[in-house]
Amino acid sequence: MAFKPFEIVKGIETSSLVLIADHAGRALPPEYDTLGLSPEQYERHIAFDIGVASLTRELARGLDAPAVLANFSRLLIDANRNEDDPTLIRQIYDHTIIPGNLDIDKKEREHRLTSYFWPYQNAVRETVDAVWAATGKPPLIVSLHSFTPRLANGAARPWHIGLLSDADRRATDALLISLAGEPDLIVGDNEPYDGALKGDTLYVQASARGLAHVLIEVRQDLIANEPSAKAWAARLAPHIKALNASADLHETRFFGSRAGGLERTET
Repeated sequence: MAFKPFEIVKGIETSSLVLIADHAGRALPPEYDTLGLSPEQYERHIAFDIGVASLTRELARGLDAPAVLANFSRLLIDANRNEDDPTLIRQIYDHTIIPGNLDIDKKEREHRLTSYFWPYQNAVRETVDAVWAATGKPPLIVSLHSFTPRLANGAARPWHIGLLSDADRRATDALLISLAGEPDLIVGDNEPYDGALKGDTLYVQASARGLAHVLIEVRQDLIANEPSAKAWAARLAPHIKALNASADLHETRFFGSRAGGLERTET
C-alpha cells in the first residue's frame, strides 16, 4: 500500500470550522527506514507533536468538523515551514543528528516536497475550500500542536496551553477571554513560541487569505495518552464551539504579518 502523507477526518462541512495538525504523525515511508535513528527517537518530540493526533481526531468528532492531519514525521520534512526555510529538512534537532538528512541533494529535497509536503498542504487548502463553499462564508481555522514540558536546559514551562497568533488576533483574543473563565489554567499568549513565522501553514493557508485562525499549543505531558487527550478535547471543545459562533471570525480581513512579506492570495 502506498504511503499516504495525510489523514482526513470527515466532518460536517457546514460547521464552518477546519482543524489542522501539521505535526500529528511520526511515520516514514518504508524506503527511508528510520533515517538512521533508533526507533526510540520516534517516541520523542523531535519526531512529532506528542498527543496531537488523538486530540485533533477527538475534537473533530466532538465538533463535527473536518480535520487534516499530516501523517509523516517532521524529521522527514516539516509540514509547518516555508519551502525555503533552513529547518524544512533538519540535519540536527535538539542535539540529535539525523543521518538520513545529511547531504541530501536537490532532487531528494524536491521529492520530499512533491510527495509529502505539498500533498498535505493541498489537502488543507481543498478542505478549507470545501467548507467555505458549503456555507458561502470563510471558515475558522484551528491548528493543533503540542510543546515539551521543559526547555532543553531543564527549565519548566508553566503554561498548560499556549495560543499563538500573528497579526490577525481575532480568534486568539476571543479564545483568551473564553479560557480566562477557567482559573486553574495557565494560558500563554504567544508563549511558549511566537506565532509569526514567515511561510508556515497558517501564514499561507489563513493569513494570506484573510481567514481568522488560532494555533493552540497543549503541553505534551497533559495529552500524552489517549484518555488524557480525550479529556482535553472535551475541555477545549466548548471554547472552540463558542469561538466558531462569532460572526466576526467568518469574515475575510487582511492584517498582514509581523514576519513580513505577506501577499494576499486569491480565494
